[in-house]
Amino acid sequence: MTMLKILLSWNWRSGQGVRLSIFIAAALLLLVVGVLCSRFDQYRIKNIPDYASIIDAANDTSTERTKMIHPSKGPGDPPILAYWIFGFKGESKRMLRLLKAVYHPRNQYLLHLLDGEDGDEERMELAVSVESEHVFRAFGNVNVVGKSYAVNHMAESGASALAAMLHAAALLLRISPLWDWFFTLSSSDYPLFTQDDILFALTSLPRDLNFIGFTNKSVNQKGQDNFNRIVVDPSLYLKQAAPLYYAVETREIPTAFDTFEGSPWMALSRAFMEHCIKGWDNFPRKLLMYYANVVSPLESYFHTVLCNSPEFRNTIVNQDLRYSVPVNISNYDYLVNKWAISARPFKEGDPTLDELDRSILYRVPQGLVRGKWCNYLGPNSTCSNSTNWDDIDSLSPGFYGQKLKNIMSNFTAGNRTNHCPGSSY
Repeated sequence: MTMLKILLSWNWRSGQGVRLSIFIAAALLLLVVGVLCSRFDQYRIKNIPDYASIIDAANDTSTERTKMIHPSKGPGDPPILAYWIFGFKGESKRMLRLLKAVYHPRNQYLLHLLDGEDGDEERMELAVSVESEHVFRAFGNVNVVGKSYAVNHMAESGASALAAMLHAAALLLRISPLWDWFFTLSSSDYPLFTQDDILFALTSLPRDLNFIGFTNKSVNQKGQDNFNRIVVDPSLYLKQAAPLYYAVETREIPTAFDTFEGSPWMALSRAFMEHCIKGWDNFPRKLLMYYANVVSPLESYFHTVLCNSPEFRNTIVNQDLRYSVPVNISNYDYLVNKWAISARPFKEGDPTLDELDRSILYRVPQGLVRGKWCNYLGPNSTCSNSTNWDDIDSLSPGFYGQKLKNIMSNFTAGNRTNHCPGSSY
């Protein structure tokens, strides 16, 4: 009350009064902004190490999220997969469609729009779209990277692509301590199996296997010049992606370790990703320094770490689990026999995607792929708006899920061999 009397008696026309009025107006403005920001908190970007940001459904304290359902993790339970789904400017809708096609409440999903600061508005739209799906909020297993950076996405990707993949794996390791395999998917990928089929096929496998495709010979034997050439990836230090710089000078192929090449697409075990990112062995970090100046490190870095690490050398399955389009649905048995659980690269609007939704995934438009966790909701359900789901730890595999399991069951702890081609070990 005393303060109010002082304010009412103040000579507001004096110089001091003008300054005080400006101060009070500024304070009120800050108060209003603070209130608005607090109301926006449910979509606020939460900072985590390395200036990365995620919009985390589990960060909300509303009633529906305090009752979040978590997957069971024990002997005989299906595995938990960690999906990194990435795309570039203008591809957020494709990323969202892919997310719905591979979604299962057991898994973890990290969506990453790689386009520097230009994609901020689209990135926020993607985050709001994820947040608007009731099922994603209820299970809290879908996250969107809120701050991006430049990544070279040319045919020769450079070190920025490898850095982005390692960053995604580090975020997923921080988000969840439960997942078993790390899968990379671009916006041009699409699944050829339901998640119930994939999880069922992987359930009986040792969780330390690494699915990664190799070429027939080591780089040393092939004599290729990818490792002789020295390149610099400007996307590592510029705000916008830029083509690689090629040095005139060359360098010798390493002699301290064997180098290997293969597919840039893979499914890697949690133990191996921890080894690469926070393991005590210095080899992955030393190798990373070398690969900073390699043309396409994603086609060699993980292959080389695996084959030069005694504890992981015999965990390799020489398959990347991918199939290159065009996909012929009428020859689906062939795809299953080729270990293909997803295909790429599909162009936007490819009618094959709709055919996969109808004939293989049974996904309704804008909906999620049904599984045991939401089967009872009916054939036309989107599985996204219910408040009462079935057991997320139970699976309902189809005929091809059983077939895929039989093929994968050949890779057990009893018959592993060294799959590093041409290795000197």
